[in-house]
Amino acid sequence: MRVLLIGASGYVGSAVAERLTAEGHEVVALARPGSTRPAVPFERRFGDLKVPASLTAAVTDDIDGVVHLATPTGDARMDAAAVTALTEPMHGTIRPFVYTSGVWVLGATGEQSADEKSPTDPIAIVGYRPSVEEQVLALTDNGIRATVLRPGIVHGRGGGIPALLVDWARKTGVPRVVGAMDVRWPMVHVDDLADLYVKVLTQAPARTVWHGVAEPAVPVRELAAAAGRAAGVTGDVQVWPVDEAGQDLGKQFAEALALDQSVTAENAHTRLEWKPRGLDAVSDLRVGSYRV
Repeated sequence: MRVLLIGASGYVGSAVAERLTAEGHEVVALARPGSTRPAVPFERRFGDLKVPASLTAAVTDDIDGVVHLATPTGDARMDAAAVTALTEPMHGTIRPFVYTSGVWVLGATGEQSADEKSPTDPIAIVGYRPSVEEQVLALTDNGIRATVLRPGIVHGRGGGIPALLVDWARKTGVPRVVGAMDVRWPMVHVDDLADLYVKVLTQAPARTVWHGVAEPAVPVRELAAAAGRAAGVTGDVQVWPVDEAGQDLGKQFAEALALDQSVTAENAHTRLEWKPRGLDAVSDLRVGSYRV
């Protein structure tokens, strides 16, 4: 397949591009005009999420599928318009369109794990995402094989949110968690997530939602302790109150980091035979890609 990948130079997008290439697919990367990011080793087309016509022009007849991995703009109308623009040329073609959402749309899950059928209860930072998810799934009625993928907290290759834990430990001299000591995060290794993207793109039925989670509920205190070790910091994990963290990180992001969740991905495991093989998150922080 020739796959238009929006976000090909990003943390997750670069791993997805590598995986697609390894599986024999051809990546076409969408870049913003005037982008200063390093050039990717793929064909490039130019478009801007804020300019819908540029997105429509990028989805030519030779594009067999689209994976939308770009960071949301934060504007509900703009993100919805971008989805419309990207998919308009695909009507009636049964070509696949994969939209990236995230597990934060599920909100706090409590003790019972959330699955793909659980209702959404988004926190503020992703408040409008469920409406975009619904917009994407409804594209099935227009003859598009539309799917939604919700990654958990991504780790691996020394990047993602876990890198913040290492940075905090290094700068403050203590391992930190935001909000409370009993917070849990659903985790996934970036290489395993990339594998799932390819499976969803090539195999998933239309109008389906998939969770990209390898470990349903990892205690963040264990991640923070491992991050401290990666940073060469000893001492007990400390709680960083949400209000204080919000002053440095922004209120909504601090609230997201304090979100307690348990999320499963049985659909991906059973229906797509997705088998995560990457290092678990705690080990990755302690002895893997985050060691300094």
